[in-house]
Amino acid sequence: MADPEPGWPAAFRSVAAALRRALGLWALRIDHIGSTSIPDLAAKPIVDVQITTQNPADLDAAEHPALGELEAVGFVLMVDNDDRRKRFLLLRDSARGWPDTNLHVRRDGCVSQQQALLLRDYLRSSESARTRYEQDKRRLSRCDWPSVDDYANAKGDVVWALLREADVWSWSGWEPGPSDL
Repeated sequence: MADPEPGWPAAFRSVAAALRRALGLWALRIDHIGSTSIPDLAAKPIVDVQITTQNPADLDAAEHPALGELEAVGFVLMVDNDDRRKRFLLLRDSARGWPDTNLHVRRDGCVSQQQALLLRDYLRSSESARTRYEQDKRRLSRCDWPSVDDYANAKGDVVWALLREADVWSWSGWEPGPSDL
């Protein structure tokens, strides 16, 4: 767990700009999500990017141009990803000086695409929610987890509690704003 890093938004913008150039209009939105997108929140130093598209399953076809473009940027498709709501790609040890990046490619309007944006915006707006989330993440980061999935499952309780709060918060008229890029 790293203390908040003011450079995370700039790192996102650098990666996102390359993604926009590579993917054009196939990417309907490119958003900074996850803990590094929340000012003043400690996080693992991995930038999470969500690409919203009409059909993430396009990436299942090795010959699809979007997959080739993502690979040219340096991303690797995780074909063993069990979560079929999204396609998941990783960028590690970039020669371009970019941070490690997780890329979540989701269908426009699906629940998980909306939840990622809602939780991000709620945590940006609520200091008390952000504090509770950070305390739980710090506690969990001190544990020895067999895998990243085990860690993610362990923080599920706090994430779902925050999403319930965020849902109520959204009744005042929240909707996804423009893409971060």
